[in-house]
Amino acid sequence: MSDGFVVVLNSYYTLIAATVVLLVGRILVQRIAVLTKFNIPEPVVGGLIAAVLVLALHQFNGFSIQIEKGLQDGFMLMFFASIGLSADFKRLRAGGVPLVLFTSIVAGFIVVQNLVGISLASLLGLKPLTGLITGSMTLVGGHGTAAGWGQIFETDFGIEGAVALGMACATFGLVCGGLIGGPVARRLMKKVKVPAGTENAVHAAEAGPRITFEQPQHKRLITADSAIETLALFAVCLASASYLSSFMAEHFSDSNFVIPTFVWALASGVVVRNLLSAVFKVSIFDRCVDVFGNVSLSLFLAMALLSLELWMIKDLAVPLLVILSVQAVLLVLFAIFVVFRVMGKDYDAAVLAGGFCGFGMGATPTAVANMQAVTDRYGPSHKAFLIVPMVGAFFVDIINATVLSAITSLPFWN
Repeated sequence: MSDGFVVVLNSYYTLIAATVVLLVGRILVQRIAVLTKFNIPEPVVGGLIAAVLVLALHQFNGFSIQIEKGLQDGFMLMFFASIGLSADFKRLRAGGVPLVLFTSIVAGFIVVQNLVGISLASLLGLKPLTGLITGSMTLVGGHGTAAGWGQIFETDFGIEGAVALGMACATFGLVCGGLIGGPVARRLMKKVKVPAGTENAVHAAEAGPRITFEQPQHKRLITADSAIETLALFAVCLASASYLSSFMAEHFSDSNFVIPTFVWALASGVVVRNLLSAVFKVSIFDRCVDVFGNVSLSLFLAMALLSLELWMIKDLAVPLLVILSVQAVLLVLFAIFVVFRVMGKDYDAAVLAGGFCGFGMGATPTAVANMQAVTDRYGPSHKAFLIVPMVGAFFVDIINATVLSAITSLPFWN
């Protein structure tokens, strides 16, 4: 095999490639029954096909792709800003006790995930802290947390290649999170009373206050003026997120507690939404926010999967693959026997379990995509779409950072 070559896609070609991935995913989901049966999201299907093709080319001549990361990050920030812009405090009160319950479940899972990782790493002859890399640091935290904490593991704990290993584990988690959620939710659907159907669910939703990410195929009448006004709101959120992230990096650089930029984007959306509504009595065009949010989510996932370097997973040592496999099984069991049961053993609980798989071993956008795939077929779940984005964006990273800081601060690690 030659030294290989890297194809660098600028912003234009990155966008073109992402849309092709989405179109391929849509065609395959529509034509292959098993994909529809297991509720596999379209971006995951198209992205995995692209990643496998890149892997084959890489094995042949070292081929790899680099996409425009700024564009990918921009769509991610727009998605989270859309969640914030949709978060009317009057509606968020509906989260109530279920929101607290789900947050507690996630916190418990983070602790269990790390204990399993550390225990298995020790049993398999690896440094115990390596288990954190195959735990919540990458599987819940994702690529950003993996890169940040990986540097600390390399410099402070002497774990060589922690950053590269973390990125590979986060990639493994992203794939698993997208593949596991749909089948888990489908299994649980057999135990609950499913709504009458998607078409009826859409009509029912129209009678309510608004339609969120639950029905991305629903037609919305949007004018050029409303689109420009909505884009202005997104611009404010992204600018605020960039400033706050830079401010934190400048003034709190010595702290291990890092708030990701996407959390600032979501928080800015919440502030903008409720400030305009409560103080200035400005009405937010929710349908337009939803459309931009759905488009951003799909493009972000397509870009993330398109740039997967599957050969990094292939080259993982056998002990690490064993740990990651056990973590995947743990996620499924936790979703079925803890999340589903604690959250009420109903339709909403089944959708929540599918979403839990998304960010329990992937990312919050993956969680939302998992739930979209389910609610597109079975009907809306306002409860799930209220709770999962809020927990995934507001609380997961805070809890994860706290747990990781507490574990790594213990005095007996070598």
